Amino acid sequence: MTQRCGFVAIVGRPNVGKSTLMNRILGQKISITSRRPQTTRHQVMGIKTEGEAQYIYVDTPGIHILEKDRNKAINRFMNQAATQALRDVDCVVFIIDRTRWTAEDQVVLERLARVEAPVILAVNKVDRLKDKSELLPWLESVGARRDFAAIVPIAAKHGTNVPELEAEVARHLPESVHYFPDDQITDKSQRFLAAELVREKVMRQLGDELPYQMTVEIEEFRDEGKVVHISALIMVERQGQKKILIGERGERIKKIGREARLDMERVLGAKVMLNLWVKVKRGWSDDERALKSLGYDLD
Repeated sequence: MTQRCGFVAIVGRPNVGKSTLMNRILGQKISITSRRPQTTRHQVMGIKTEGEAQYIYVDTPGIHILEKDRNKAINRFMNQAATQALRDVDCVVFIIDRTRWTAEDQVVLERLARVEAPVILAVNKVDRLKDKSELLPWLESVGARRDFAAIVPIAAKHGTNVPELEAEVARHLPESVHYFPDDQITDKSQRFLAAELVREKVMRQLGDELPYQMTVEIEEFRDEGKVVHISALIMVERQGQKKILIGERGERIKKIGREARLDMERVLGAKVMLNLWVKVKRGWSDDERALKSLGYDLD
C-alpha cells in the first residue's frame, strides 16, 4: 500500500480549543490547556500514525491583535510562531468558536489568504449552542468568507465529529514516506513537557494578570530509571507576583507542585521527585534576548 504523510497546522485566535483538539486526536495530553487565552506559546508537534498514513499536527499559539498590554516581545513571538507554522504545510485546520466571529478571527483569515494549502474550517464547541437551529445559517455565513475545503462542526472536548474532521484532513495527505517512527507522538523533549505541565498548573491556579508574566525553566532533569528528579524554576516579573504564587504558608506552590508531579508521572511513566523555585526577573517577557535564553526561539 502507498504511504502517506503530511503536516497539518491547527490555527485560530486564542482560547478556541486548538490544544484540546490536538490532544483529543492523539488520545493523550501533549499540549497544555487552560481557560486562559494564550496558554500555548510554542509550536507543538503531535504525530499520529494509522497504518500507512502519518499525520503531523502542529498546534500553534493563538493569533491575536497586538495592542496595549499585548504588544510585548513574547506576544510578537507567539504570533510569529503561529504564522511560521503555516509555511509548507499540506493542510490547515482553522478553528473558530460556535456562532461568534471576532476581529481576531478576521486577522487569522487574512493571514490564511496567503496560504495555498487547503483550509478546513472547524467550528468548535457546538455542544454549547442553546439553539441548534442557529448552526446551519451560521455555517453558510462563515462559508462565504473563503472557499474552504470543508466545514466541520465539532466539540473537541468531547470528541464530537472529530473523526469526521480527521477524515477530511486525510484527503489532503500527500503520498510520502513517514517522517517519524510510527510510535513517536511528539517532537518535544521530556524537559519541555515537564516545564509546560508546571506552567499549566500555575495558569489554572492564578488570576488574570500573573499567567502572562510567568514562565518556567527546567534547571535539572535527572532520569534514574524508576525515579526522575526534576527542579523547575518559575520566573515572574515582580516581587508581589512571587508572593501570590507561593501563597500563604506556601500552600499554593505546594498545590501547583503536587498537581504537576502527578501529571508528570503519567507522562513519564515513573515516580517524579519535583522541586519548584520562584524567582523574580524583571521585564523578561519584553526582552528578546531573555526570551531566547528561555527557549522562546523560532529557530
